[in-house]
Amino acid sequence: MILDTFRLDGRVAVVTGAGRGIGAATALALAEAGADVALAARTPAQLEEVAGKIRALGRRAVIVPCDLNDLNTVTAFADTAAAELGRLDIVVNNVGGTMPNTFTTTSPEFLEDAFHFNVSTAHALTQAAVPHMLKNDGGSVVSISSMMGRAPGRGFLAYGTAKAALAHWTRMAASDLSPRIRVNAIAVGSVLTSALEVVAQQPEIKAKMEGATPMRRLGEPWEIAAAIVFLTSRAGGYITGKILEVDGGIEAPNLELGIPDL
Repeated sequence: MILDTFRLDGRVAVVTGAGRGIGAATALALAEAGADVALAARTPAQLEEVAGKIRALGRRAVIVPCDLNDLNTVTAFADTAAAELGRLDIVVNNVGGTMPNTFTTTSPEFLEDAFHFNVSTAHALTQAAVPHMLKNDGGSVVSISSMMGRAPGRGFLAYGTAKAALAHWTRMAASDLSPRIRVNAIAVGSVLTSALEVVAQQPEIKAKMEGATPMRRLGEPWEIAAAIVFLTSRAGGYITGKILEVDGGIEAPNLELGIPDL
């Protein structure tokens, strides 16, 4: 049965930024598909809430409250997950993001911080997970990139550059780790997470964003999670080194920050 190829029974996944938004939705989706999940984020209460829902599905959940900017912590997360859940098959590099900034106020340090949080963390976790994956049948890695990694927009220089780097890191890592470990990414569009709470509460701005999106709406976290289940399951088993665009069809930013000409 084709639906059986989407199952993840017996697999173990690690998800960063799993306390809310796309990370929480992904952790739950993976559990619904049969995986046990290790969750990492800064806020213990959020992790406990997500873990409770996973356990209610009959799956195991391990929480690791931590600062994922610390690469040693990220590396330890993979080892903890494998030790407590018995194996490691799936890595979801969800943590990331960078605040908008103008060109003239984007210092080299700001740019380097964006690269660190969006690319170096993904590399560190994946690198730590690879030995565990190779003990079994291999595995799958999915990272959360952004459509801003391919489309220019004022105010998003650091974020877009970092996400573009993450997209190409995905292609390069896929080449290095094939055929036993598949590596893909999702270029997300505007998704209704906590990062867009302010927008969602302002009907006029939200309507402008929806009007600038071919699908005429913003995305939902579960829609990104569904794509991750596909990419990490046997259903996506012939896909590696690719960036799946789940963005409502946008080809340019749908939120203008109003940054004037110099």
